[in-house]
Amino acid sequence: MAATVTVSALSLALVTGCGGDSGSGSSDAEGSPSTAAAKAYTATELKKLIVTAQDLDGYDVKSADTGGKFAASKDQVTVTDAECAPLAYVLTGFAPGDDENAYVNRMVTQKSEKPSSTSTSDESLEDLEKSLQDIMGSTMTIVSLSSYDGAGAEKTMKSVSDAVAGCAGGFTIAAQGQDTQKFTKVVAEKSSGTGEKSVAFEVSGKVEGDTQTVHGEVVRHGSTIATYYSISLAALAGEKSEYSIPAEVIKAQAAKLK
Repeated sequence: MAATVTVSALSLALVTGCGGDSGSGSSDAEGSPSTAAAKAYTATELKKLIVTAQDLDGYDVKSADTGGKFAASKDQVTVTDAECAPLAYVLTGFAPGDDENAYVNRMVTQKSEKPSSTSTSDESLEDLEKSLQDIMGSTMTIVSLSSYDGAGAEKTMKSVSDAVAGCAGGFTIAAQGQDTQKFTKVVAEKSSGTGEKSVAFEVSGKVEGDTQTVHGEVVRHGSTIATYYSISLAALAGEKSEYSIPAEVIKAQAAKLK
């Protein structure tokens, strides 16, 4: 299977790494109000709350900080419209809100069957082709958790909702040493309905003449924000692919934040 994977801001956080751990739409759904006091978790606490491979059968879970970053910090990310900044941060591997107390993330990928043999028999070649097809048909998701003091989480959700509603025509992001990336469309999607509030969206952009689309969702659980950002490998290779954020990933993470 021949395919050229284009690395862009649309896929940067998933392919070349994200912001990593730090400790310092719109289709939305309202859940029951949180009764817990607003407590901002530390990075150590968030690491215990973020999903692991033990929580997700059929998935690999590893650190998302496996490569270069679009920018060293949010301050180095320039967005044409400040209202769109929360979406730009999600796409470039940062927490969506301002002044987060701590941030952690993980890369979640679907497992694929490995070829049972290294021989060149017709059966083995068929197994290899099937394995490659499974990989290309899989979805990669960045799951992140960020915590906020006081009303920071609520303010973050409002900023994300406003961005999805106000940035329908797209936006452009830039950072020193990186190519400017233009996103042409933002569309609200039906959210999972988890947490106290959830906002889902689709972002599209042109890469070498092809339209690439990613899916995102931001969910508030008390003073913690969970972010999901998915893309299919087939889409990265320039093939048409219908996909969404895996529901089981959102369900597993939501369960750990109850």
